[in-house]
Amino acid sequence: MATTSPQRNPKVDAFIDRAMLWKDETVELRRIALDCGLNEELKWGKPAYTSDDGSNIVIIQGFKKYCALLFPKGALLEDPMDLLVKVGPNSRSGRQARFTSVAEIREVEPALKAYLQEAVDVESAGLEVDMEAADELVAPEELEQKFDEHPEFRQAFYALTPGRQREYLLHFTGAKQSKTRTARVEKAVDRILDGKGMRDR
Repeated sequence: MATTSPQRNPKVDAFIDRAMLWKDETVELRRIALDCGLNEELKWGKPAYTSDDGSNIVIIQGFKKYCALLFPKGALLEDPMDLLVKVGPNSRSGRQARFTSVAEIREVEPALKAYLQEAVDVESAGLEVDMEAADELVAPEELEQKFDEHPEFRQAFYALTPGRQREYLLHFTGAKQSKTRTARVEKAVDRILDGKGMRDR
């Protein structure tokens, strides 16, 4: 994909060129974010969009069943269109707008742009989610994919105490490479299904 605008980051061009899932949807979400004047970066291996001061406004994510715009402080947005969903049952900060087609994205484009502007305003005003929410960890893509494949595993993970969930999330996200994160998730499946934390015997 050629770089046609100075706003476009070549690293995101390369990411889209390699994408196997949700390529057209990612292009559409990217266009909307850039239309809003956000700065484009590649963070955590995902297209990320920031305000002029470098604050994270939204991240494009791709999963097995849907692609999404992740608003890190989505809990502070008003959400009049009811587009935002919690990242997980215990999520207090991050919210996703989920899509399965370009048509779905285009249908709500004006609302998405309004949400993006509100997210910028939240950052400009220095608003913060409460301390408990600020401590939240987002489940990595490799864990979300396992959840999609194994609904009982998702249920077992969120049945764990918040402390045990946090330990696992720190362990999973501490790996820099996707294959290592995947291996860590796979290794933990049986323990989690048994209701055990990382240090439980």
